[in-house]
Parts: sequence; structure tokens; C-alpha cells
Amino acid sequence: MRIDVFTIFPALVEPWLDASLIGKARAAGVLDLRVHDLRSLATDPHRSVDDSSFGGGPGMVLAPQPVFKAVEAVCPPRPLYLLSPAGRRFDQALAADLAQSQGFSLLCGRYEGVDQRIADHLVDGELSVGDFVLAGGEVAALAVVEAVARLVPGVMGNVGSAEEETFADGLLEYPHYTRPADFRSWAVPEVLRSGDHAKVARWRRAQSLARTRDRRPDLLAARGGLQPSELALLAEFGLEDEVRGSQVVEPPPNPLS
Repeated sequence: MRIDVFTIFPALVEPWLDASLIGKARAAGVLDLRVHDLRSLATDPHRSVDDSSFGGGPGMVLAPQPVFKAVEAVCPPRPLYLLSPAGRRFDQALAADLAQSQGFSLLCGRYEGVDQRIADHLVDGELSVGDFVLAGGEVAALAVVEAVARLVPGVMGNVGSAEEETFADGLLEYPHYTRPADFRSWAVPEVLRSGDHAKVARWRRAQSLARTRDRRPDLLAARGGLQPSELALLAEFGLEDEVRGSQVVEPPPNPLS
């Protein structure tokens, strides 16, 4: 799979792509990751890529000419997505779809945004990683690359990890435990030490259902709510009425009030 990233800060992106699982897959040739400097084809001595906004207003705007030239010089794999808070919400389903493709590209915005002609006539769509604003698209681009790349065959050593993790079935993942079995009087649930693999699987499924019900009910609603068999599974492990993560922490008193 080939993924191209366009940014004015390649030095921020390159080290991350060379680390951990992504870096190993890149070195092995499983992933073809290419980072392009948007300043590379800027024509002025300062290699400027931004300019002030028509109509006035604070901040600068990423200009169209250097961005178009940088992309057109490379002919990157499509689709090309602009990272933008106005874009489609990136989620696990889209990550899985992109992982099945031959590749895609990401354009990192900066400043107050990009010239609208970039969004209208250069990119194929816009992606958002959440309802918040970043200084630029680099962090968002890295999140997209990792979410997609780890689903590409050969990147993760254990394929089952991707099949059972959070959002894979529209649910949050079950809790994990490791040695020691007893840590500061907090014991690993007995079912996980029982050796009964079928019961462990049921327990994990029940935990996923309970966690999702209590922490992300929107995910359950999207899949049609709890089915009768799932309610029975929750009851099997005493989770039918349990609500987790719902405690409200009161803010400290204001000393000036």
C-alpha cells in the first residue's frame, strides 16, 4: 500500500513513520509511505506557502499555487484527502475501507485553513478526526495513517488483534489483564484464569457489551440496541443492571467566589 502525505513540516512526520509497527512495515516494503514538502515548489526566496485572506481577517491561508504544484508534480495515489475539521468524520469503518485499497494521500492544512479552490478542485474529499481544532493537519494525518496501516495484511504480527479490538464489531473492546494475577490486592477476574476458553469468550463479549452500553450508548443505538441473546449474556455475568464510568466528579470550589 502506498500512502503520500503533503505537509509543510516533513520533519515532524518522517520520524513517526519510521517508528514502531509502521516503521517496521515501511522498512520491509509492506507500506510505501512518502512525505512531500509543500514548500518544495514555492517560487519566492522565502519558499512561502501562505498569504493573507481576501476580505480581511486574522491569520494566514495556505495558498493554492504551491499546493497544486506540489501535488501535480508527484501524481499521488487517489483519493487525496484534506485533513479539516469540516470534513467527514474518520472512523474505523473508513479505515477498514481504505486498508482494502491500493493507497491514498493526505494533505495537511495549516494556518487559518486552505484556499477554498484547493478543497473544491484538487482534493477528493475532507476528513476530520474529531470536533476540535488543531494547529495543523499533521497529527490528524498520522492518526489516519496508523489506523489504516495497522489493518493492512503484514503490518501487525497478530491478525486477530485487529479482529477483536475496539469498534471492530461496533463495540468497545473488553478489558485486558496480565501478570501478576494479584496486584496490590486487585485480582484478575477468576474467569480469565479458569482455562475455560468458551466461558472466557462469553465473558469478554459481555464486558464489551456492558462497556459500550455504559460509555458509548450511541454505538449500541447505531447497531439497533441490545438483542435478547445479548441481554441474556449480560445477565449471565451479572452485568444487566451495572453502569460503569458514570460517576460525576465535582469541580473544586472557586476560591474567589
